[in-house]
Amino acid sequence: MRQLKDYVLRGLLWLSVLLSVAVLVMIVGYIFVKGMNLISFEFIFGDYSPTGGGGIWPMIVTTIYTIIISLVIATPIGILAALYLQEYAKQGRLVKLIRFATESLTGIPSIIYGLFGAVFFVTTLKMGMSIIAASLTLTIIVLPVIIRTTEEALKTVPQSYREGSLALGTTKLQTLYKVILPSAMPGILSGIILSIGRIVGESAAIFLTAGTVAALPESLFSSARTLTVHSYLVTQESGDIELAAAVGIVLIVIILGINISATLISKKLNKATNK
Repeated sequence: MRQLKDYVLRGLLWLSVLLSVAVLVMIVGYIFVKGMNLISFEFIFGDYSPTGGGGIWPMIVTTIYTIIISLVIATPIGILAALYLQEYAKQGRLVKLIRFATESLTGIPSIIYGLFGAVFFVTTLKMGMSIIAASLTLTIIVLPVIIRTTEEALKTVPQSYREGSLALGTTKLQTLYKVILPSAMPGILSGIILSIGRIVGESAAIFLTAGTVAALPESLFSSARTLTVHSYLVTQESGDIELAAAVGIVLIVIILGINISATLISKKLNKATNK
């Protein structure tokens, strides 16, 4: 009877895996079949033309800008907040309340963040529809992700590492940046990768804060559109599914490249930590 239950459970697990992979392959395959014909050097590096033709280079540049600015702001704040909550703060009601608030923020729809960004950054701070306003809004969106994943990564570091380091005469700060952070870095990088996926995939928040100008941004205060916003707009305005699918292919390649790079960095850090 136990063996039968084991076989049934394994069968259900394999079925779940196969269904998940099948759905992923169907979605990615559909996008590649629909949009691959449009992929070319001119499409990727050319300027967009609303009358037809042209490329998506301005949108790629805007997307890269939003990723870099958002991560530059959110990563140090998120890591430092997680370090305080996990390593310094007394584990009482206040810390539990902060953790609950952080987890709740991850479930808020992006349109709400977009409305906040439009009211606060665009209107109140008078940044206008701009890349910087969109990036600051995205920073708020990804902060909970970075904080929670960093906290979980810090929890995986054995307590013996902390005790051994302190026993050798190091200060708590030295223990943090020489022992704990390097050991938790693979988990922290995983959180950053998830944040990049969230930034790239956002459209509603960027639509309300960055605008829809399909031109190469002259500065961080220029209005622009990212790849996801561009994909939405071309589908809405002209119903061009092939163009939207081609944009989707470029997005997939960008995310895949970032994930591979982060994985390689994580492996190198693991090797350096284990030496």
